[in-house]
Amino acid sequence: MRETAIIIPARYKSTRLEGKPLIKVLNKPIIQWVWERAIQVKNADRVIIATDNNEIYECAKSFGAEVEMTSENHKCGSDRIREVAEKYPNISYIINLQGDEPMININNVEELINQIKEDDNADIATLVTEIKENIEDPNSVKCVFDKNNYALYFSRSKIPYERNTGISKFYKHIGIYAYKREALFKMTSLNQSDIEKTESLEQLRALYNGMRIKVSQVEYNSIGIDTIEDLNEFKKLVEC
Repeated sequence: MRETAIIIPARYKSTRLEGKPLIKVLNKPIIQWVWERAIQVKNADRVIIATDNNEIYECAKSFGAEVEMTSENHKCGSDRIREVAEKYPNISYIINLQGDEPMININNVEELINQIKEDDNADIATLVTEIKENIEDPNSVKCVFDKNNYALYFSRSKIPYERNTGISKFYKHIGIYAYKREALFKMTSLNQSDIEKTESLEQLRALYNGMRIKVSQVEYNSIGIDTIEDLNEFKKLVEC
């Protein structure tokens, strides 16, 4: 049986907001908000939380999640989800859903799963949305892609550079990925490239090595919680 699994990496030591998976909003930890969204995705067979922290592990168990303890030495989320995928040979499609996306659109995740299953040429699939504000913000990763919707590059800088203004649209990358099993294993076995290290964007490792990332454009109004300001914005939305 070829299974599709959503794997949610959740580590405690975030550089900008330590312990954020356990921060409670309306008496519910953020990781639970994410998990409750994920289990509603109709075309996923299972949802697994992957963590390196005992407190997060016990928290996930307490609200009924399937959870796996992973190494503390992983450099990125993809390495963490690979460790989990290795334990389950029936998992053919892996969705890397960030543990800080408590309002992720379920329909967008379902579309992403369909995309990776249907596109024989794609190794990885991901999402973007058009942006018109805060384009210069380095926390907002931008993406450019070709006429067939395969990614050309991702950057924290504003791309494309506007030598001539008012022509190009700008697209923000939404940090969720769908991998074919063999693609995940290949990418995580490769060395980090200089561009990945420079931008601190793991998807550049795939592009650098000739892997193809399919991009789908979606409407997006979620909040990725990276900073205390993001947390406060999320609280305002759900507590009003």
